[in-house]
Amino acid sequence: MSSPTHDADWYDRMYNNRAMVPDFGQYFERWVRDSAAARGQACSTSVPYGTHSSETLDIFPAERADAPVLVFIHGGYWRFLDKFDHSFVAPPFQRAGCTVVVPNYALCPAVTVPDIAMQMVRALAWVWRHIAEYGGDPRRITLAGHSAGGHLAAMLMACQWPVFAPDLPADVVHNALSISGLHELESIRRSPMLQSGLLLTDEHVLNASPAWMPAPARGELMCVVGGDESQEFLRQNALMQQAWGTQRVPKALAMPGRQHFSMLDALCEPTHAVHRMACDLLGVQPATR
Repeated sequence: MSSPTHDADWYDRMYNNRAMVPDFGQYFERWVRDSAAARGQACSTSVPYGTHSSETLDIFPAERADAPVLVFIHGGYWRFLDKFDHSFVAPPFQRAGCTVVVPNYALCPAVTVPDIAMQMVRALAWVWRHIAEYGGDPRRITLAGHSAGGHLAAMLMACQWPVFAPDLPADVVHNALSISGLHELESIRRSPMLQSGLLLTDEHVLNASPAWMPAPARGELMCVVGGDESQEFLRQNALMQQAWGTQRVPKALAMPGRQHFSMLDALCEPTHAVHRMACDLLGVQPATR
């Protein structure tokens, strides 16, 4: 591991998105409102994928059978937020012909970041085994994750699925989109603001930093970040392409005029490049209505 090049206050500033976006509360309020509306349509909520009370997921089915599947993993620095805050992601992709799954996970400090990564492994294993019952095609699973969810999406790209369970194929996850993702945890540990709740150890950092893992043998990971995000988020975004190479990470792009929270909105805007990128991974066209 490299020695710190900045002090603790610098890392706190770099990772304090709420300070960088003073009107962040307006985003959260709108997401909650739009998510409640999304759940007012046909969906299956809080379906268990494991035994822990936090191990549930919501399923928003497509109108057609054998639809490609988008699994969206929410952010919140592994400490905050919930799947119910992010149901609003589903409708634009349902209109494009996709089944959407939004899993929940336990939050730190009650669990560790590696614990959360393993919960997401269990969630994806459940999706592969059961999503056909909800009209989804288990052979076409794409991940998207925002912030800490981007970290988890990259972790799942690196997962050795048959090692976890022999009934799983090596390509449970075909491709993924990391939005404002966090791809190594050593710099996260240097932020007292984050470390106080995450309690990262050397082992956690080593075992849960996807940028420090070997590149997967298959699939593509796309990385995008807001052009107005901090220096550290820009670095974290570029890091995966540097680590895994352009064959596995063909794109590592900064989106002009977007900050941390408006990047998640970009995922849901059919005319935005981030939404089109997700649709390309899913093999569908953005819906125009």
